[in-house]
Amino acid sequence: MIVRSRPSLVALTALALALSAGCGRFGDDPPATDPGAAPPAVGGAAPGTGPTDAAPAAGPLDACALVSKAEAEKLAGTPLEDGVPVRETCTYTGPVTGPTAQVEVYVGDGAKKFLDIERELGHEIWPLPGVGDEAYAEDGAVFVQKGGRWVAVKLVLLADPKESREPLERVAGTVAGRM
Repeated sequence: MIVRSRPSLVALTALALALSAGCGRFGDDPPATDPGAAPPAVGGAAPGTGPTDAAPAAGPLDACALVSKAEAEKLAGTPLEDGVPVRETCTYTGPVTGPTAQVEVYVGDGAKKFLDIERELGHEIWPLPGVGDEAYAEDGAVFVQKGGRWVAVKLVLLADPKESREPLERVAGTVAGRM
């Protein structure tokens, strides 16, 4: 009878799962298709990807390029660390020595969901006419939609949010111009 320790079994199980995840595609073999999936349209295009779809044709937006470090610092009124991009976000944080400040930029579905949640919570939200195709603000955040894409910019400060309304609205206009 062979006795194995629990860590060895865990490691072997993890290795087996990792190796099995890579199986099924070797070399230049095409990926497996779902037998229940619709066949590709003539010409190789996937069904439902024609010109009538609402999805934007342009490439992904870079959250850190939509609001630069200098603009984030001007908005926060204090020096900030370099932006940290994670997926479709960029976060500029205040130095550990203070003051407390943070500028967050969200791109895509997360930005729209942020707006939807704020509405569900009953927060006061007002339109920003002339910014993008659609834009809104609330105390501490702005939301911009242009060409079917959403961007949200949130400012975190230990100050009255009403003091940052105008600077946030200016950033919304800047963001809309870069989208």
